[in-house]
Amino acid sequence: MRDAGFHQRFSNYAAWVSRHFSDHLLKPSLKSPARFSLILFFSLFLLAGAFLSTRLLDSNTAGGNFRGSNNTSQIPKMPLRRRQVEFPLDCTSFNSVKRGVCPASYPTNWTLEEDPNHPEPMTCPDYFRWIHEDLRPWARTGITRATMEAGQRTANFRLAIVNGKAYVKTYRKSFQTRDTFTVWGILQLLRRYPGKVPDLELMFDCVDWPVILTSHFSGPNGPAPPPLFRYCGDDATLDIVFPDWSFWGWPEINIKPWEPLLKDLIEGNKKIPWKSREPYAYWKGNPEVAETRKDLLKCNVSDQQDWNARVFTQDWMKESQQGYKQSDLAKQCVHKYKIYIEGSAWSVSEKYILACDSVTLLVKPRYYDFFTRGLIPMHHYWPVKNDDKCRSIKFAVDWGNSHQQRAQAIGKAAASFIQEELKMEYVYDYMFHLLTQYSKLLTFKPTIPPDAIELCSEAMACPAQGLTQESMTESLVESPAETSPCTLPPPYDPASLLFVHSTKQSSIKQVEQWETTKSKQP
Repeated sequence: MRDAGFHQRFSNYAAWVSRHFSDHLLKPSLKSPARFSLILFFSLFLLAGAFLSTRLLDSNTAGGNFRGSNNTSQIPKMPLRRRQVEFPLDCTSFNSVKRGVCPASYPTNWTLEEDPNHPEPMTCPDYFRWIHEDLRPWARTGITRATMEAGQRTANFRLAIVNGKAYVKTYRKSFQTRDTFTVWGILQLLRRYPGKVPDLELMFDCVDWPVILTSHFSGPNGPAPPPLFRYCGDDATLDIVFPDWSFWGWPEINIKPWEPLLKDLIEGNKKIPWKSREPYAYWKGNPEVAETRKDLLKCNVSDQQDWNARVFTQDWMKESQQGYKQSDLAKQCVHKYKIYIEGSAWSVSEKYILACDSVTLLVKPRYYDFFTRGLIPMHHYWPVKNDDKCRSIKFAVDWGNSHQQRAQAIGKAAASFIQEELKMEYVYDYMFHLLTQYSKLLTFKPTIPPDAIELCSEAMACPAQGLTQESMTESLVESPAETSPCTLPPPYDPASLLFVHSTKQSSIKQVEQWETTKSKQP
C-alpha cells in the first residue's frame, strides 16, 4: 500500500538521522563542548521532527487505504485542478502600441492536458442531431466554392476561419448590431476552443426570414443550394440555422448576454411561486411587426369578453427614453401562463419566455431556430391555434387552472430545458459541431477573402462604447475551455425522424380535439 510505504520511508529517515549524527557529527565534536551541545540540540530537534511526522502519519493512515476508509474524521483529498490560464482584453496594446493590430497573446492552438479527475465529455443534447439534417442537402455532393459564393446575393458578411483566426468581409450592414454580435460570438468560440475550429468559409445572412427555397433546388438535376447561414428556418427552406446574436447581448433594447440574463431569470422564477401567480396568459411585445400579433391584441380583456389573456403593447422608443424600467425580463414571471407568438419570422423572445417556469402557450409557429426543434408539445409547452387564438388561449388557461399540478409540470419542464440544455456552454458546442461538420463538406481549401479584415476581440470590444461595450465585456471568453466539447449524437435514421414528427403532431391534434369537444358543449 502506498501509505504504508510512505510510513516506512519516514521510519528509515529517523533511523538515518540518528545514525548519521552519532557517527559523523557527534564524535568529532567531543573536542569542543560548546559545539557538541549545539549539534546535540540540533540532532535531537531533527529526531523529534521525524518522530512527530511518523506519529502524524500513523494517525492519518490508521484507517488503512483512504478510498476504503470509513473514518469520517479524515479530511478528504481533493482532486488537483489545473490552474486556469486567463487572457483578458489587451486594449492598451491594441489602441496604442500596435495601432489596431490584433495581439498575438491569445493562443490559436490549445492542447488539453490529460486529467483523470475530469469525466469524459457528455453527449450533447438531442437537438444537436438537427445539425445533420440541416447539412444533409450537401452530404452527397459536397460544397464547392461556387456554391458557397452563390449565397453572397443576400449575405451580410462572409466569414473565413484560417489557422484559428477570423477574417470578415462585409457586403451590407445588418439591422442594428446583429452582424456585430454574431461575429463577436464566433470570436468567443475561437477563444473557447483555440485551434479546434477547422478552416472554413461561409456566407451569413442576418435578416429574419429564410430565403433558400427548397422548391428551387429539388429534383435529380436541380442545382446545389447555397449553404447560407441565418438565425431561423422553416419547412420550405434550406437555410442553415445558427445561434442568434442576442446570446451575446442586444444593446438596442438593453438585453444582457445570455449567461448573466439566465441567472437573473432563474432568480426571478423564485420570487413568486407558480401557484401564487396571476391565473392569466401574459404577452408583451411589438404588434406592428406582424399581422398575427395584431390579431393577438383582439384577445385582450374587454367589457364584453375575457379570453384569460393580458396583452400589452411594447413601445421600445418610449421604453428607451424611460430607461427600460418596464422591460426587465426577470420581473415578468408573474403570470401562470406566457404567450409566445412569432413576429415577422421567429422571435428571440422564445427562449426568454420558456426560461420563465410559467406555462408557455406557443401559438402555432412557422419558423424554428437551432434549439426549438427539441421542444415537445404538452411536455415543454401548450400548443395554441394560430387561426383561432383567443378561444385556444382561453381553453389552455381554463385547463391549466383546473389541472394545476400538470400545468405546473409543463412550465418546470420548459425552464429545466432552457437552464440545462441551453446553457452557454452548449450554445458554443452547437456552434463548434455545426461549423466542424460544415467544414467537412467543403471541396475547396479555405483562404482569406480579398479585402477581408482580421477580427479579434480587441478589434471589436476596445473601440466599442456604452451598452455594446458592456455586453462584450460581460460575454468575453477569457480562457480556453478546460474540457472538450460535448459528443455530437448521431443523425436520425428515417424511422426515428418520422417518429419525432408524428409524435409531435399527435400531441397537437389531441389538444385540438379537446378544444373542439369543449366548444360543442352547451
